Amino acid sequence: MSKTDTDDQIDDSSAPLIEHLAELRTRLIHAVVAFLVGMIICFTVATPIFNFLTNPLCQVLADRGQDCDLIFISPQEGFFVAIKVSLLGGLILSFPYIAYQMWRFVAPGLYKSEKGAFLPFLVASPFMFLLGAGFAFYVVTPLAYDFFLGFQQFGADGTAVADGAAPLSVVFQGSAQEYLNLTIKFIVAFGLCFQLPVLLTLMGKAGLVSAAGLAGVRKYAVVAILILAAIVTPPDVVTQIILFTVVYGLYEISIFLVRRVEAKREEQLRAEGYYDDEEEIDDPLMAEFDADESSKTD
Repeated sequence: MSKTDTDDQIDDSSAPLIEHLAELRTRLIHAVVAFLVGMIICFTVATPIFNFLTNPLCQVLADRGQDCDLIFISPQEGFFVAIKVSLLGGLILSFPYIAYQMWRFVAPGLYKSEKGAFLPFLVASPFMFLLGAGFAFYVVTPLAYDFFLGFQQFGADGTAVADGAAPLSVVFQGSAQEYLNLTIKFIVAFGLCFQLPVLLTLMGKAGLVSAAGLAGVRKYAVVAILILAAIVTPPDVVTQIILFTVVYGLYEISIFLVRRVEAKREEQLRAEGYYDDEEEIDDPLMAEFDADESSKTD
């Protein structure tokens, strides 16, 4: 057995299925406890967190000369707002520990080389989610609320009159829960969209996608991204263009990263003597054509 084979071994874990299930249960319990602790911590400071989440709305209202006042339309709404804030905050706060527990469960079944390849993606995933959430909160959300609040109507003296001499006054008096729901949708949607480079690069590492294949379906990706932008953003052209530009840029970055992965794999195969330049076919259509010609000849 060569030194490479000796170094690249799965960790000793010939435990039976029941022990693996017990290990999974332990990791899940640790993850749930961490989430509950994070949720309790965030529940105790739910009001400051919610006030922070209202900053985009308050800034837009301040620019329009309006007070930032949200209301509760039901007696229990304040409690459910605090619960939602604590759920979101608890998940974000406990996610590093939850990811660590996932890694501790999966790592014993991986080769040492696979551990080194998988660990960067585990670190990059929460970073990219936070980057997308920050982009949504500081860039997209203010633009969205500025668009929505543009449909307000103000009477001549701020009040409606019966004879119709002045326009009807229709101003924003928002529900705290509805505002929180919409803001969380933006944060989660953009956080997930920013996972695109991590997902595609990991799939490229596993050989499920290729840079040439991703480049070949670029026009379909453009249509899919346009549909996504229309679904997860308000009917505001500026916001939709921003989302399309960002996600399409992430798609192009993904192609570049997958190409880097393929280049490293090719370099490793060359070093090990497994790569044959004569067998390399860059165009998949030509590869299919050659296969058909070969079958005809046979």
